[in-house]
Amino acid sequence: MTWGWTGVRGTWSTPAAVDSMRRMAEHAVNWTAIAYAAVQATAQSTEVPFREAPTVTDDEVVWAIREARSHGLRVCLKPVVNVADGTWRAYIGFFDQDVPGEPSWGEWFASYREFILHAARLAEAEGCEMLCIGCEMVRADAREADWRALVADVREVYSGLVTYNCDKYQEDRLGWWDAVDVISSSGYYPIDRWEAELDRIEAVVAASGKPFVFMEAGCPSRTGSADRPNDWARPGDPSGAEQLRYYEAMFAACDARSWMRGFVLWDWPPVLYDEADAASNDDYCVYGKPAGAYVASGFRARVGA
Repeated sequence: MTWGWTGVRGTWSTPAAVDSMRRMAEHAVNWTAIAYAAVQATAQSTEVPFREAPTVTDDEVVWAIREARSHGLRVCLKPVVNVADGTWRAYIGFFDQDVPGEPSWGEWFASYREFILHAARLAEAEGCEMLCIGCEMVRADAREADWRALVADVREVYSGLVTYNCDKYQEDRLGWWDAVDVISSSGYYPIDRWEAELDRIEAVVAASGKPFVFMEAGCPSRTGSADRPNDWARPGDPSGAEQLRYYEAMFAACDARSWMRGFVLWDWPPVLYDEADAASNDDYCVYGKPAGAYVASGFRARVGA
């Protein structure tokens, strides 16, 4: 389960966050992605100001890792870049060739590298089992040499598993999966597309020889969301039944694939809504909803708990 998004300073290392992590662990979760965001100004900004608010502090990151450990969870540290004006990070991009006087990929990757290496050192110091070096950076995905250089630099300071979380439909478009240890993607596929998309991903996994997980997967508890689970703003009424229907279909399709190694479900906030309000909550979190009981039962079966 992903915990802590979006990693806003002051929302971690609190009594509410302690309670949130405990309740997540009660759902038979055995891994968590501790996810937080650094916020650059625009999609064409070249500075990733990860030391500034609203990004959580190093102390908060260390607290979250150790709190997860106290519940017996393995940890993937997941630093992510967001854009302050609301542009999706997939659109961060620059000219293919660096041009004097214009913002460039070279400048951006230099700043992003500092952000990721800082996270890598934290992950190493705290013994995180995995580090995710990027998330849904669709326009940046083609910068193969830059990503390979970043992975090499990360391995100089971090000894655990390295993954990259590509966006949905991008699994067969990356040319540098051999550089990481685990292939991962955001599996927000329409409920009637699971078999076709898994067929496509299976070819990538077979060719790479790498393990595969969905670093993100899930569905809002909202009518209509099963058809477009990546759309967090899709209009609809709260519906725990819709979310459960999606989870049942996703788990059934993925269980039939022997190469499928797991899910890091999306998501679990650092401040939970009251369980009594679960029926009116239409977000991704499964707490107090029919999908929550289903996920807990399924996870217990998978880990033999």
